[in-house]
Amino acid sequence: MHTLTEELMVHPSWVVRLWRNHHSKISVAASIAIFAILCTLFVTGNLSNQESKYIQLRGEVVRLKQKTDRLNQTVAQGNRPVKNTLERFSGTGFAITSNGLLVTNYHVVSENDSVYVQNAAGKSFKAKVLYTQPENDIAILKITDTSFRNLPPIPYTIKKAESDLAESVYTYGYPQESGTYGYGKVTSANGLNGDSLDYQISIPINPGNSGGPLMDDKGNVIGIVQAKQTQLEGVHFAVKSSYLLSAIDSLDKKVNLNTKNTLANLTPVQQLKKLKNYVFMVKVYDK
Repeated sequence: MHTLTEELMVHPSWVVRLWRNHHSKISVAASIAIFAILCTLFVTGNLSNQESKYIQLRGEVVRLKQKTDRLNQTVAQGNRPVKNTLERFSGTGFAITSNGLLVTNYHVVSENDSVYVQNAAGKSFKAKVLYTQPENDIAILKITDTSFRNLPPIPYTIKKAESDLAESVYTYGYPQESGTYGYGKVTSANGLNGDSLDYQISIPINPGNSGGPLMDDKGNVIGIVQAKQTQLEGVHFAVKSSYLLSAIDSLDKKVNLNTKNTLANLTPVQQLKKLKNYVFMVKVYDK
């Protein structure tokens, strides 16, 4: 059975000496480089209209900090191996088939070394990135862990038609270790700068919500939640389900999606009790 714990290799002594003597300069240089990139994006106007690049840059900052922290630990402990138990980024994904196909955002799993998904019961499974559409921020994962057992039939369908303004929607995801429910409305048929890729929604979301399902009150998937950062209070987005269906159609092997919605006549509480068994925390680990 695969394990989430990975061992960090012992750094050569010359690397340790270099870090001890110059770590402050290296950290300052990295900070200046990141600041320069942000300034360039702001001056050129790209900071506000290329949100996916912002998210990826934030991920690079997090990864740099974690590598720095691990190297500091190694030096402080006299070159003894340090267990690497820190993930680079966590998000959410949800099942599209019973046999282990999941969908999440591309920015959650980009440049990954290893990917694990964790179910509502807290059990983790090794997964791989099967297909990506970076331009639409979509990634499809496949659970490869031999301990994984097929899920019961998927209880929701993926909606083909666009949803209406003021339609009630909700999401379930992992902005923290325990699953979190959010409820709101579709507030615009377009995203930033009129981008037709996204819905604008009123649900409060955080980075860990990225990749979670956006559901209508009948239990249909209408989108994939994106945790984009904007300067507009309470403005959040979700990739429309039509783009997800297009990504699934692009897979080498045909996927038979569920066509029977068994959530439609349930109360919100009953819907959520079923839904949470098909929503996973996605954890990405560094080299």
